Amino acid sequence: MDLFPLINSLRVAAISTVLTFLLGIWAANGITRLPAWLKGALDCILTLPLVLPPTVVGFFLLKTISPKAPLGALLLESFELKLTMTWYSAIFATTIVAFPLMYRTARGAFEQLNPEWAACAQTMGLSRRFIFWRIKMPNAKAGLLAGTVLSFARALGEYGATAMVTGYIPGRTATIATTVYQLWREGNDALAFRWVAIDLVISFSVLVAVNLLEKRGGGARAGSAA
Repeated sequence: MDLFPLINSLRVAAISTVLTFLLGIWAANGITRLPAWLKGALDCILTLPLVLPPTVVGFFLLKTISPKAPLGALLLESFELKLTMTWYSAIFATTIVAFPLMYRTARGAFEQLNPEWAACAQTMGLSRRFIFWRIKMPNAKAGLLAGTVLSFARALGEYGATAMVTGYIPGRTATIATTVYQLWREGNDALAFRWVAIDLVISFSVLVAVNLLEKRGGGARAGSAA
């Protein structure tokens, strides 16, 4: 049994999770300080990939980074960097699809914090950077970790957009999701069931981790309130 689909899926999911973590926290923290009308507009835009079909996301990506698209053609001609049909092409798809989960979870975690904490810190002359790293991040830790785990799970299970930008090349671009689909097409149900079982184990572990993080976060908030 070739384990490349598992290794590649974990690699892509891990890299995209780091990207979504950084981008999601940055966006969530910045938007909380904006006017309500602008916050609402940006919130709709940033959450859009969550409700769009993954194939639509893949279509937009192909129109952006494929060798025939302006950006893809420029990078291919200037740096010989091909952004489609490679293993790292999936990172673009999984990052875009998983980003809304991290963003919304991080925004919710920040909005649940007592605004008086930041106000008191500002009156003491503390910088925004200090408030962010020493007050917001530690107190929103449980929510941020839950968002990170959910983003990882979403990236690991992504199929539609990933299949459009990476295709299915055994040993090069195959992921668990694309492998299961390919095996089903070939009528190899026995091997497909093995990959499905592996995916179920990973998904169940992710859900357990999220539940534990939510319980820990609830207990921490209750302790803070007391």
